[in-house]
Amino acid sequence: MKIEIVQLAGRDGDTAYNLNRALKAIAACAPDTDIVLFPEAQITGFLDAQNISSLAEPLNGPSVQAIEKAARERDIAVVIGLIENDNGRFYNTTLFITPQGISLSYRKTHLWVSEPGLVLPGDRYATVEWRGVRIGLLICYDMEFAETARALTTLGAELLLATNGNMEPYGYVHRTALTARAQENQVFAVMANRVGEGADDLVFAGGSAAIDPFGRTLFEAGREECRHVVELDFAQIAASRALYDYHADQRQPFPGETTEYPDGRRELLIP
Repeated sequence: MKIEIVQLAGRDGDTAYNLNRALKAIAACAPDTDIVLFPEAQITGFLDAQNISSLAEPLNGPSVQAIEKAARERDIAVVIGLIENDNGRFYNTTLFITPQGISLSYRKTHLWVSEPGLVLPGDRYATVEWRGVRIGLLICYDMEFAETARALTTLGAELLLATNGNMEPYGYVHRTALTARAQENQVFAVMANRVGEGADDLVFAGGSAAIDPFGRTLFEAGREECRHVVELDFAQIAASRALYDYHADQRQPFPGETTEYPDGRRELLIP
């Protein structure tokens, strides 16, 4: 499976600019790319109390529809996020969009210090299968909690895809967390982080990366805009578990109600 990691700067609240850059990046993907991965809230950028009600978008809005159209035209899956407006309730949401439409919608479950009171936390983890690989989504601060990745791999995830908006001086935190989540679950983990400046003098850390099931680095970006293709060999998962298998050996079962849907989605409700 080939994944294109697109590390971009963004403009908070400038949906037209951000969306245009995302559409250009999708159009530039190689013909054999399976998934293109963007940073956190790529479509809208981060919003605040003054503009969230006017700029957050529903999942059936024009921006998501434009991404769906691009995914169909290129026969590709797109992992991209926005600040979602669900009838006046707001979420930091990442979508897994295939040529068939939204295959998976994930609402950030662990809110960073500036988010409570602005957006609501999600109430579930979910995975979906794409081209023979089961995939789960994480958003930024989620990566710092071991339980998030364990929930997704309990649902069968072989690949963790993280949209990220991590800033300095915390760049090293998510680089370490991504490696840990891959190694402790013996799966692939791939992250796209934002770069450039944001509101309140924030400087986003970049460092997008891909980690294999042994915890080894396949790719790590710098702090400038870039795009990079990683090709994943999923036979490495079995190899990483040949001597010891953390999921088979763990003694504490993961709590929560699990549901499997006819379209292949699996969900685990947070107790």
